[in-house]
Amino acid sequence: MLIVLSSPSGGGKSSVCRALLAADPNLAYSVSVTSRPPRPGEVHGRDYWFVSEEEFCKLIEADAFYEWAKVHDNYYGTRRDLVESMLNEGRDVVMDLDVVGGLTIKKMSQRAVLIYVLPPSLKILEQRLRARGTDPEHVIQKRLRNARQEINFAEKYDYVVINDDLEKTIVTIRRIIEAQRHASRHQRVKITGEDAEYPLVEPKQ
Repeated sequence: MLIVLSSPSGGGKSSVCRALLAADPNLAYSVSVTSRPPRPGEVHGRDYWFVSEEEFCKLIEADAFYEWAKVHDNYYGTRRDLVESMLNEGRDVVMDLDVVGGLTIKKMSQRAVLIYVLPPSLKILEQRLRARGTDPEHVIQKRLRNARQEINFAEKYDYVVINDDLEKTIVTIRRIIEAQRHASRHQRVKITGEDAEYPLVEPKQ
């Protein structure tokens, strides 16, 4: 199963991702590739795969991405081979994507479950962006403008969760994931033989 988390910048999806992965060993994280420079504390291969714009464009030409987009003047993409490898291990893959990437994944795969993490208000979103202390004023204003546009796509997602309390948000999303694991569209049910007492249920790859 592909679990796509999206939110405006500062909406809290990165914190949610970290908590989900820490609590559930059956989840794997899809580390995105980006052409933007790392922020303080970010680690290559853990937070993102950091590459130059030239390297990113070569990966596009090689059809290496599940999806890719240009966001806030930087390129972001999801490596196809890394995602397929984790799915083949029988793990559900968490993706931290913008709405363009999320909706692209939804079109490409029936295995995708899209969850939009919504801030309680734009005012609170602005407070969170300023509290990070990582962006100059013009970048904050650009992120807020983009947020107004991105939020309009939330209704195209399977679930919308308002992040007014991080712990409650994490619990809600964990319940969504657990319910989806039992959804018939994510499972393959088959009889293993004439003498089988019950069907074998396994995740769809």
